[in-house]
Amino acid sequence: MGDRWHVEVDRGVCIGSGMCVNHAPDGFRLDSARQSHPRDPESDANERVLAAAEGCPVEAISIALAGGGEQVFPPEE
Repeated sequence: MGDRWHVEVDRGVCIGSGMCVNHAPDGFRLDSARQSHPRDPESDANERVLAAAEGCPVEAISIALAGGGEQVFPPEE
């Protein structure tokens, strides 16, 4: 069994570029105000969701291991 992730979008930072939806349409959606939301806040680890987080122009997406909270993205410095 693989890792489970907890995915969050900081809607105070999100600019609605839609890059997350382009990278991972099964992982994110935009609401009527063009704010991003994870389709499922807890899901299996997924390369497309990680690519969406990495490609977000304002780094509004964070990913942590579900249950443990260890940061996956952005990497801890």
